[in-house]
Amino acid sequence: MRLLGSFRVGWLVPAVVMAAMLSLPACGRGRHRVLEVAYVSAPQAALRDQVAAIYNRVGNVKNGERLEVLDREKRFARVRTATGIEGWIEQRYLVDQKTFDALQKLTADHQNDPVQAPGILRNETNLHVTPGRDTEHLYQLASGAKAAILERATAEKQPGAAPPPKLATKPGAKAPAGPVLEDWWLVRDTLGRVGWVLARMVDVDVPLEIAQYAEGQRFVAFFVLNEVQDSDKGVQKQVAQYLCVLTDPHDGLPYDFDQVRVFTWNTRKHRYETAYREHGLDGVLPVTITKEDFGKEGTLPVFILRVRDETGSVSERKYKLNTPIVRRVLAPGETPSRPTRKRRG
Repeated sequence: MRLLGSFRVGWLVPAVVMAAMLSLPACGRGRHRVLEVAYVSAPQAALRDQVAAIYNRVGNVKNGERLEVLDREKRFARVRTATGIEGWIEQRYLVDQKTFDALQKLTADHQNDPVQAPGILRNETNLHVTPGRDTEHLYQLASGAKAAILERATAEKQPGAAPPPKLATKPGAKAPAGPVLEDWWLVRDTLGRVGWVLARMVDVDVPLEIAQYAEGQRFVAFFVLNEVQDSDKGVQKQVAQYLCVLTDPHDGLPYDFDQVRVFTWNTRKHRYETAYREHGLDGVLPVTITKEDFGKEGTLPVFILRVRDETGSVSERKYKLNTPIVRRVLAPGETPSRPTRKRRG
């Protein structure tokens, strides 16, 4: 019996030790459970080993990187990377899953939208979920990066934001009443990501040969309608002919554009000329470019403008280019209409 008692005690001690050892990983898992998923909104950020004035850097994370949040302490979050590195990061460098999903949806919804103009970023710029300086953002575009412009919107300018550039106004003109509005562009970057950027941070990349004809107006979008063959001093070349949509150089206007011009190439004088001009439009992006068979005239370039009337309804206007002549293409029963809004003095 004594031998049996010793056997029981000897068997019991290792069992207790084993149970204690098995419980330790469970406690560890509790301390390091994943609270949520977050994404890095800064171009680059450091992971530190502790929340203190003096710390060691244990790793780096980059813009858009997915992290698991394990803990939070004041303005820091303890995170784990996809490679298993753990460390503390300032929470201001993180955005949540909701913001990531919203940008993913925005990208999916606008992945195939027609490009209205190419743009170049003046500075490092955030891609926002909605127009507005204080709205959520995740990805950052580098200075000089290229982006395709898709749509325009406006948002109220936030207090403390840099003032817009001063523009010449007519004597006696009154400042607009109400909040100050800023223009925003919906853009798609070279990686296919879509988001809103402050329009002031984007230069519309207009070819120099037509940019010189701006006459103080702002290029909103431009399109190549077709190309013509030119021979200058024995040199053969293809020259593009353009549709351009423009507006006054002011943010916050209630329309995307109010004027259109078509520039065609004079093969005898070897220069661009204005083949068509229309003002007073309450234009809405996007503009559509296509081709259509017009029988004896052949297949011609066609552009379709979306214009808002006095009731707020948006209708389409179709035009064709039979170089150098531009004409409206009326649907059966449609009558030509003149500008839909009065020119502002």
